[in-house]
Amino acid sequence: MGVRSSKAVDPVVSRRYSSETEAMLVVRRRPQMVNGGGFVVSNSKQQVVFTVDGCGVLGTKDKLVLKNGDGKDLLLIRKMGGMVQALNMVHKKWEGFGYDNEGTEKLLFTLKDPKESCLVQHGLIRILVHGKPKISTCNIYNNNYVQIRGSFAERDCNIMDSDGRNIAQVSIEKEMEEMVGNKKDLYNIIVKANVDQAFIVGVIAILDYIHGESTIC
Repeated sequence: MGVRSSKAVDPVVSRRYSSETEAMLVVRRRPQMVNGGGFVVSNSKQQVVFTVDGCGVLGTKDKLVLKNGDGKDLLLIRKMGGMVQALNMVHKKWEGFGYDNEGTEKLLFTLKDPKESCLVQHGLIRILVHGKPKISTCNIYNNNYVQIRGSFAERDCNIMDSDGRNIAQVSIEKEMEEMVGNKKDLYNIIVKANVDQAFIVGVIAILDYIHGESTIC
C-alpha cells in the first residue's frame, strides 16, 4: 500500500516493524466486558500485528504493555512522577522501555502527560526519543524528538518528526464511524514508509490511556 520511499527513519523499537511502503493499520478496541482490556492492531490483510494490554489485563494502573502479533513483549510503558523544583510542582510523564538482546529494559522515549504539564500549548505534545545524538545542546529543536499535533479524542491528529514531516496520522473514515457508531472503538493509523510502527502504536497507547479510553480501568 502507498508509495515506496528511499528515505529511512531511525527506528525507536526496531526496524523490523517498519515497511518499505505506507501502511494502513486498523485499531479495534477489545470487548467492553473487559474494562482496561486495551486494543488490537491489524494490518491491511486483517492480520493482528500488535496488541496493547491495559490495566484490566495487567491488574495494575499506569502501566501498558505492547506486544507483537506473536505475543512477544516489545514495550513496557509506565507513568512516572517527578518533581520540577523550579516550578514547585509535580510533573508526571510516561516512559517507554524496550528490551536489549538479554531482556534488560532500556529507556526509549518519554512523553509528558499533557494534563499535568503547563508546557504543552496549542495542542502540541512533544515526545523525547532517547539514544539519538543532539544537533546542538543549546537548541531545543534538535533531532531527538517527535511531536503530536491535533486531537486524538476526535481521531484527527498527526505525529511528526523534528523537521515537521508527518510520519503517522490517526483518522477515521466516515463509513467506519457510521458502521461502529463510536469513533473510539475502531479507527485507522496511517504510518509512513520506513517508520517504526511499534513506536507509533506505543505512542497511541499512551494517548488512549490519557484520554480514559480502552486501556484504563
